[in-house]
Amino acid sequence: MLPLLFLLLASPAAALVQDFCVADLKSSDTPAGYPCKSVTSVTVEDFAFAGLGAPGNTTNIIKAAVTPAFVGQFPGFNGLGLSMARLDLALGGVIPLHTHPGTICAGFISSGANKVYLKSLNRGEIMVFPQGLLHFQFNSGKGPALGFVAFSSHNPGLQITDFALFANDLPSEVVEKVTFLDDAQVKKLKGVLGGSG
Repeated sequence: MLPLLFLLLASPAAALVQDFCVADLKSSDTPAGYPCKSVTSVTVEDFAFAGLGAPGNTTNIIKAAVTPAFVGQFPGFNGLGLSMARLDLALGGVIPLHTHPGTICAGFISSGANKVYLKSLNRGEIMVFPQGLLHFQFNSGKGPALGFVAFSSHNPGLQITDFALFANDLPSEVVEKVTFLDDAQVKKLKGVLGGSG
Protein backbone atom coordinates (compact mmCIF):
# COMPACT_ATOMS: atom_id res chain seq x y z
CA MET A 1 0.00 0.00 0.00
CA LEU A 2 2.84 2.40 0.76
CA PRO A 3 4.37 2.35 -2.79
CA LEU A 4 0.95 3.07 -4.35
CA LEU A 5 0.41 5.99 -1.99
CA PHE A 6 3.83 7.37 -2.91
CA LEU A 7 3.00 7.17 -6.63
CA LEU A 8 -0.28 8.97 -6.10
CA LEU A 9 1.42 11.73 -4.12
CA ALA A 10 4.29 12.08 -6.59
CA SER A 11 2.11 12.21 -9.69
CA PRO A 12 0.58 15.70 -9.18
CA ALA A 13 3.97 17.05 -8.18
CA ALA A 14 5.34 16.20 -11.62
CA ALA A 15 2.96 18.72 -13.16
CA LEU A 16 4.52 21.48 -11.04
CA VAL A 17 8.11 20.84 -12.12
CA GLN A 18 8.09 23.72 -14.61
CA ASP A 19 6.29 27.07 -14.55
CA PHE A 20 5.24 27.06 -18.21
CA CYS A 21 5.58 25.25 -21.52
CA VAL A 22 5.69 27.77 -24.38
CA ALA A 23 4.93 25.96 -27.64
CA ASP A 24 7.78 25.11 -29.95
CA LEU A 25 5.86 25.78 -33.17
CA LYS A 26 8.67 24.28 -35.25
CA SER A 27 7.66 20.87 -33.87
CA SER A 28 4.45 18.95 -34.56
CA ASP A 29 1.32 19.47 -32.48
CA THR A 30 0.23 16.40 -30.52
CA PRO A 31 -2.93 15.59 -28.54
CA ALA A 32 -1.04 16.81 -25.46
CA GLY A 33 0.04 20.04 -27.18
CA TYR A 34 3.32 21.16 -28.66
CA PRO A 35 6.67 20.29 -27.11
CA CYS A 36 8.12 23.10 -25.00
CA LYS A 37 10.56 25.65 -26.36
CA SER A 38 13.91 25.76 -24.70
CA VAL A 39 13.63 28.03 -21.64
CA THR A 40 16.54 30.08 -22.98
CA SER A 41 14.58 30.88 -26.17
CA VAL A 42 11.39 31.96 -24.35
CA THR A 43 10.72 35.71 -24.37
CA VAL A 44 8.06 37.98 -22.92
CA GLU A 45 6.51 38.12 -26.41
CA ASP A 46 5.52 34.45 -25.99
CA PHE A 47 3.15 35.54 -23.19
CA ALA A 48 1.55 38.55 -24.91
CA PHE A 49 -0.65 38.66 -28.01
CA ALA A 50 -1.83 41.79 -29.84
CA GLY A 51 -3.69 40.02 -32.65
CA LEU A 52 -7.16 40.65 -31.21
CA GLY A 53 -6.79 44.44 -31.40
CA ALA A 54 -7.57 44.87 -35.10
CA PRO A 55 -10.95 44.19 -36.76
CA GLY A 56 -11.19 41.15 -39.00
CA ASN A 57 -12.26 41.30 -42.66
CA THR A 58 -16.05 40.93 -42.82
CA THR A 59 -16.39 41.37 -46.60
CA ASN A 60 -17.34 37.74 -47.22
CA ILE A 61 -20.46 35.60 -47.63
CA ILE A 62 -21.16 35.41 -43.87
CA LYS A 63 -20.17 39.06 -43.19
CA ALA A 64 -18.10 37.88 -40.27
CA ALA A 65 -14.51 37.24 -39.27
CA VAL A 66 -12.96 35.07 -36.59
CA THR A 67 -9.47 36.06 -35.48
CA PRO A 68 -7.98 33.18 -33.48
CA ALA A 69 -5.64 33.40 -30.53
CA PHE A 70 -4.92 29.68 -30.46
CA VAL A 71 -1.60 28.12 -29.61
CA GLY A 72 -0.41 28.56 -33.22
CA GLN A 73 -0.76 32.34 -32.91
CA PHE A 74 -0.12 32.63 -29.16
CA PRO A 75 2.48 30.03 -28.04
CA GLY A 76 2.07 30.94 -24.36
CA PHE A 77 -1.31 29.15 -24.35
CA ASN A 78 0.41 25.79 -24.80
CA GLY A 79 -0.46 23.39 -22.00
CA LEU A 80 -2.93 25.75 -20.33
CA GLY A 81 -6.01 24.15 -21.90
CA LEU A 82 -7.49 27.42 -23.16
CA SER A 83 -7.55 29.79 -26.10
CA MET A 84 -9.50 32.83 -27.31
CA ALA A 85 -10.77 34.44 -30.49
CA ARG A 86 -12.21 37.74 -31.65
CA LEU A 87 -15.50 37.71 -33.57
CA ASP A 88 -16.29 40.63 -35.88
CA LEU A 89 -19.79 40.70 -37.30
CA ALA A 90 -20.79 43.33 -39.87
CA LEU A 91 -24.40 44.40 -39.96
CA GLY A 92 -26.31 41.22 -40.82
CA GLY A 93 -23.20 39.11 -40.15
CA VAL A 94 -23.56 35.56 -38.92
CA ILE A 95 -21.39 32.84 -37.45
CA PRO A 96 -23.37 29.79 -38.70
CA LEU A 97 -24.06 26.71 -36.61
CA HIS A 98 -20.81 25.06 -35.66
CA THR A 99 -19.24 22.82 -33.04
CA HIS A 100 -16.21 24.23 -30.89
CA PRO A 101 -20.66 37.46 -28.90
CA GLY A 102 -23.34 46.04 -30.68
CA THR A 103 -25.93 43.34 -29.87
CA ILE A 104 -25.34 39.74 -30.71
CA CYS A 105 -27.99 37.07 -30.61
CA ALA A 106 -26.33 33.89 -29.43
CA GLY A 107 -27.49 30.44 -28.52
CA PHE A 108 -26.97 26.72 -28.48
CA ILE A 109 -29.04 23.57 -28.84
CA SER A 110 -29.02 20.87 -26.18
CA SER A 111 -28.27 17.32 -27.29
CA GLY A 112 -30.98 15.54 -25.31
CA ALA A 113 -34.24 17.37 -25.96
CA ASN A 114 -32.94 19.65 -28.75
CA LYS A 115 -33.93 22.60 -26.56
CA VAL A 116 -32.78 25.97 -27.89
CA TYR A 117 -31.15 28.43 -25.49
CA LEU A 118 -31.23 31.87 -27.14
CA LYS A 119 -30.25 35.28 -25.73
CA SER A 120 -29.56 38.79 -27.00
CA LEU A 121 -26.21 39.87 -25.60
CA ASN A 122 -25.42 43.53 -25.04
CA ARG A 123 -22.06 45.21 -24.51
CA GLY A 124 -20.14 43.60 -21.68
CA GLU A 125 -22.34 40.50 -21.41
CA ILE A 126 -21.06 36.97 -21.85
CA MET A 127 -22.60 33.58 -22.54
CA VAL A 128 -21.18 30.11 -22.10
CA PHE A 129 -21.72 27.32 -24.65
CA PRO A 130 -21.35 23.80 -23.24
CA GLN A 131 -18.55 21.93 -24.97
CA GLY A 132 -19.50 19.96 -28.07
CA LEU A 133 -22.98 21.44 -28.57
CA LEU A 134 -24.03 23.18 -31.79
CA HIS A 135 -24.04 26.93 -31.25
CA PHE A 136 -24.30 30.16 -33.25
CA GLN A 137 -24.10 33.92 -33.12
CA PHE A 138 -25.49 36.63 -35.37
CA ASN A 139 -25.51 40.40 -35.32
CA SER A 140 -29.04 41.56 -34.52
CA GLY A 141 -28.08 45.18 -33.82
CA LYS A 142 -27.90 48.33 -35.92
CA GLY A 143 -24.12 48.40 -36.53
CA PRO A 144 -20.98 46.26 -36.35
CA ALA A 145 -20.61 43.96 -33.34
CA LEU A 146 -17.51 42.68 -31.60
CA GLY A 147 -17.15 39.53 -29.52
CA PHE A 148 -14.36 37.80 -27.67
CA VAL A 149 -14.48 34.07 -27.00
CA ALA A 150 -12.52 31.75 -24.74
CA PHE A 151 -12.07 28.03 -25.30
CA SER A 152 -11.24 25.14 -22.98
CA SER A 153 -8.50 23.94 -25.33
CA HIS A 154 -5.25 25.41 -26.60
CA ASN A 155 -6.19 24.45 -30.18
CA PRO A 156 -9.98 24.00 -30.33
CA GLY A 157 -10.56 23.61 -34.06
CA LEU A 158 -13.69 24.72 -35.87
CA GLN A 159 -16.12 23.04 -38.24
CA ILE A 160 -18.98 25.15 -39.55
CA THR A 161 -21.84 22.80 -40.34
CA ASP A 162 -23.05 24.72 -43.43
CA PHE A 163 -19.62 24.56 -45.06
CA ALA A 164 -19.09 20.94 -43.99
CA LEU A 165 -22.30 19.95 -45.79
CA PHE A 166 -22.42 22.26 -48.81
CA ALA A 167 -18.93 23.65 -49.61
CA ASN A 168 -17.40 20.41 -50.87
CA ASP A 169 -17.92 17.55 -53.31
CA LEU A 170 -20.09 15.39 -51.04
CA PRO A 171 -22.68 14.02 -53.50
CA SER A 172 -25.99 15.90 -53.38
CA GLU A 173 -27.87 12.62 -52.97
CA VAL A 174 -26.03 11.96 -49.69
CA VAL A 175 -26.66 15.49 -48.41
CA GLU A 176 -30.35 15.15 -49.29
CA LYS A 177 -30.64 11.90 -47.33
CA VAL A 178 -28.88 13.13 -44.18
CA THR A 179 -30.55 16.57 -44.07
CA PHE A 180 -34.05 15.82 -45.44
CA LEU A 181 -33.61 18.70 -47.92
CA ASP A 182 -34.78 18.33 -51.49
CA ASP A 183 -32.50 18.38 -54.53
CA ALA A 184 -33.24 22.03 -55.43
CA GLN A 185 -32.43 23.24 -51.90
CA VAL A 186 -29.17 21.27 -51.77
CA LYS A 187 -28.06 22.52 -55.20
CA LYS A 188 -28.90 26.11 -54.22
CA LEU A 189 -26.86 25.87 -51.00
CA LYS A 190 -23.94 24.15 -52.79
CA GLY A 191 -24.04 26.96 -55.39
CA VAL A 192 -23.99 29.69 -52.73
CA LEU A 193 -21.21 28.07 -50.69
CA GLY A 194 -19.08 26.85 -53.59
CA GLY A 195 -19.73 23.12 -53.41
CA SER A 196 -20.12 20.65 -56.25
CA GLY A 197 -21.58 17.20 -56.70
